[in-house]
Amino acid sequence: GADTAVADAQAAQTTQASAPASTSNSSVVAIAMQYVGSPYVWGASGPNAFDCSGLIYYAFGTQLGYNIPRTASDIGHSSTPISKSDLQVGDILYTETHIGIYVGNGQVVHAATENTGVVYDSINGYFSSFQAGRLTR
Repeated sequence: GADTAVADAQAAQTTQASAPASTSNSSVVAIAMQYVGSPYVWGASGPNAFDCSGLIYYAFGTQLGYNIPRTASDIGHSSTPISKSDLQVGDILYTETHIGIYVGNGQVVHAATENTGVVYDSINGYFSSFQAGRLTR
């Protein structure tokens, strides 16, 4: 009845308030996703090939103007640490040696290996032990 409608409306407002749609987050995801299938080349930072941090640097730095470092570890440490339960589209997942971009639906885009290039991967597989972070301009 009316109580259910009110609860549904409040739930919708809560969801919208707690997960603001960020233009830059959706932009970085769109940029990263368009390079799925690109080759992995160590030291490359786009647009024809990438290593893991080169993809992040290209999407956030070159394309969107973020002032970020170049290596996975340095990019990760420059981010604001967040809980994986607070992960939003456009956040990063990183270790000292690897990094990817969370694109939603439990998926991460990253420049994986020379054999695979830039691919989608599950947040619950290879990335399950990674730290989550949020980059800001």
